[in-house]
Amino acid sequence: MSAKYNANQAGEVNPLLLISIILTILVLGLGSFSIWSYVNYTDQKNNVDQKISAAVADAKRQQSTDDEAKFAEREKQPTRQFIGPDDLGRVQLNYPKTWSVYVDQDGAGTSNYESYFSTGVVPPVKGKTPYALRVTIIKKSYESILQTFQEQVKKGDLKSSPITLQGQTGTRLDGSFTKDIQGSMVIFKVRDKTLEVYTQSPTFVPDYNQIILPSLTFNV
Repeated sequence: MSAKYNANQAGEVNPLLLISIILTILVLGLGSFSIWSYVNYTDQKNNVDQKISAAVADAKRQQSTDDEAKFAEREKQPTRQFIGPDDLGRVQLNYPKTWSVYVDQDGAGTSNYESYFSTGVVPPVKGKTPYALRVTIIKKSYESILQTFQEQVKKGDLKSSPITLQGQTGTRLDGSFTKDIQGSMVIFKVRDKTLEVYTQSPTFVPDYNQIILPSLTFNV
């Protein structure tokens, strides 16, 4: 009897041992899960913190850029007035006070009238730097000046459209004038001569449209 009991006892699994093993597995599993959750949380938190820091930095840069742009616009006001010679149609226009102007040819004798505008110091006239504005009064007919741009208009480099100022109809050209110069130009007949008002960079087109052209007048 005693021997049979011992044999049965040896073949049985101790319930307490089984429960201990299960609890140990559960504890280890929960511990591993907790560690994984903590590591994942920390990683996500670091990523979120980095994204927030990057977003804040981007917002500060954008605000700085916006502030600089607003300051630059305020600095242009009040505008200055340009007045050309009376005997050449007395061309008048307003331009930002942050620009400088240089008259290269005064239109005396047979020469044309040429003035150049730029932010800061006006670069050399013979250089390749695009000008914020160029005002030229050419001693040639309006029709002959338009003819010089016809090939570029046909190719599509320039877009031609009519423009009216003071009841006088002229021509506006927009696009690529040369490989290095892109901008806008208006051409008007002024007496027996031709007026060209020309910006040579897309950067200055907003000022050209909003300040220069609305203020442009001349004697016909």
